[in-house]
Amino acid sequence: MPGPQAVLGPRALGRALLARQHLLARTGLAPLDVIHHLGGLQAQAVPQPPYLGLLSRLDGFTPEALSTLLEQRAAVRIALQRGTIHLVTAQDCLTLRPLLQPVLDQALRSTYGKRLSGLDPAALAAEARTLVEAQPRTFQQLGALLAATRPDRDPAALAQAARCLLPLVQVPPRGLWGRSGPAAHTTAEAWLGRPLDPAPAPDELVLRYLAAFGPATVADLQKWCGLSRLGPVLKRLMPELLTFLDEQGRLLYDLPEAPRPDPDVPAPVRLVAPFDNLLLSHADRSRVLPERYKDRVMTRNGLVLGTLLVDGLVAGTWRLTGEQEVVVEPFVRLARADRAAAETEAQRVLAFAGGGADGGGSVRIAVAE
Repeated sequence: MPGPQAVLGPRALGRALLARQHLLARTGLAPLDVIHHLGGLQAQAVPQPPYLGLLSRLDGFTPEALSTLLEQRAAVRIALQRGTIHLVTAQDCLTLRPLLQPVLDQALRSTYGKRLSGLDPAALAAEARTLVEAQPRTFQQLGALLAATRPDRDPAALAQAARCLLPLVQVPPRGLWGRSGPAAHTTAEAWLGRPLDPAPAPDELVLRYLAAFGPATVADLQKWCGLSRLGPVLKRLMPELLTFLDEQGRLLYDLPEAPRPDPDVPAPVRLVAPFDNLLLSHADRSRVLPERYKDRVMTRNGLVLGTLLVDGLVAGTWRLTGEQEVVVEPFVRLARADRAAAETEAQRVLAFAGGGADGGGSVRIAVAE
């Protein structure tokens, strides 16, 4: 069995990641099962990213399949990993939200600490809970109502305090394909009719991360979830894990049964969704994102563009426009077969969005500069 002396290069790590992300081969699993396996999909942009993220991984996926999960309360949108909105299963919402509370606490302190100095957080949380459980509220509405009893406070800061202190989910039509609405919130307990997990343990979080994103370092794990001091958890789990080294000598942890394909296994061309966790879940992204392209994918204003994968690496960006056009912009000149595969993937996105042969949409593959 491989031990710490076994070295995994970026290509081996990339193939392992793509296999676990269902990007080496699409899966026929149910969308809810894939959402659970991935630990959710980042979803602050509305509504495309989680839908396109599932499309890239699933055979036969339709927009209605995810919209139905949201309407039936089997999946929800809530602030989780890194303090950002994620689309997760109902059960993961109840388990992950209390486990990731320190991430939200830190975000609140760093951004709104001075404006909330001296505030009674328990009283604020109790009042906010009453307000959002009476009816879903936008943050603008909630902030105004909370400021009515705290006229010396900033309404926006009060609403963000409620977001961090309470497990607030965004209710439909927010996030529905073609029918989105304002971000109105109620508590997870009210929406799902169940309490939060009273004692979530980080061990399961760590093991699930490795299943979807490993092999990985402690820094990778902490980058994904936003929690710190997880090294002791991994050390405690060592008897259940394999360990490797990367080419920089960093210790990688992994599950024994997780796939680690041969580095030479072919990786198909894929269009990866904007804000996809494929690019956001490691401290060292070089297994899929060459450093020279990072600034072309992750913009200064916080956007993470949709990406074109060629041979397992980011080789361009893409977007689905409001005019039902899929535009692919390679960073390098594509081989004929890769260009044809990119066009096939783009046509697949177009058909998903209703702009296929009968919908008047189009595909454009730009010429690399």
